[in-house]
Amino acid sequence: MGHRVNKGPLQGQAARNDSRADRLELPGVKVLPPFARKRLQSWVLDVLRRDGAAPDYDAPIGDPGLFGPDTVTWKIHADFPSMMTGGLASLMLQSLHPLALAGVWDYSDFRADMLGRLRNTIAFVSRTTYAPRAPAERAIEHIRAIHRPVKGVAADGRPYSAEDPHLLTWVHCAEAWSFLCGYRAYCYRHVPRVLQDRYLEEMAFIAGELGARAVPKSRTALQAFFRDVRPELVYDDRTHEVLEVLRSIRLPIPFPNFGRGLFFGAATALLPDWALDLMDRAPLERRRDRAAMGAMKLIAPSIRDALSVGGLAWRACARTGADYESLFRWPQRED
Repeated sequence: MGHRVNKGPLQGQAARNDSRADRLELPGVKVLPPFARKRLQSWVLDVLRRDGAAPDYDAPIGDPGLFGPDTVTWKIHADFPSMMTGGLASLMLQSLHPLALAGVWDYSDFRADMLGRLRNTIAFVSRTTYAPRAPAERAIEHIRAIHRPVKGVAADGRPYSAEDPHLLTWVHCAEAWSFLCGYRAYCYRHVPRVLQDRYLEEMAFIAGELGARAVPKSRTALQAFFRDVRPELVYDDRTHEVLEVLRSIRLPIPFPNFGRGLFFGAATALLPDWALDLMDRAPLERRRDRAAMGAMKLIAPSIRDALSVGGLAWRACARTGADYESLFRWPQRED
């Protein structure tokens, strides 16, 4: 058996050795010295910290989980800046569907704990990506159990159910699109088109296990799905309130207003123009979003390094004997 590290309060989070991060060949130029990256690491882990038991990411040795180190999903989900901004973007995008939003509105405590909802999203994606098979499958069944009682009547009088395959496909597509766009914006732009399609095909498995149907498995199919679903989307008072709660999300870090504005702007900049138009995002706001995107691109390499050694992707690689740095290597081919 391999050596197991002690877990901290974060979901299966292992102890870290930051000195090793200086020797990793990861994308981008680090703009922060090691002592600042260590502080940054502490702040980010505070943002992600969750209560409750976490799965063991270190054993059983050799267990690849639901995907494994040779998949595109392991590569895309290994980059924290991409996943954090992509997760925020997906919540914004999902809020545009009134039936998907109705379940959140009626059943969740999003006004008091929007950060918890974001944490839960990232924890689910992390478990289904990097945990061994058994806890990954339990995470899927846990979400299915949460969905079963979520049903009711939306504000426009239509019935809704969290088990509706169409709504599950919408939520999945919003997430997969946002994570992929986040990766290409903040980690590596030129992911070959064939591998982008492979990522969507791999992720469609999770959506299917949750009950989604006719899940897009390529960028072409995903764009077609968005085109078809756009007449169902609205930006109303409920959507506005959810987005305002997201904008004011409380982050347990120094200078929370700056950090919140940076991540929210960098996430909003990922959204497609049709979504921004529907949200009535003003030209000045869009320029601020692009400025936040530029700032995130600058700081992303330091965040990436701060959260590399000992992180969940790192530990999954150790469990399977994979090379962690290989997760950030792509064929030298432009899209």
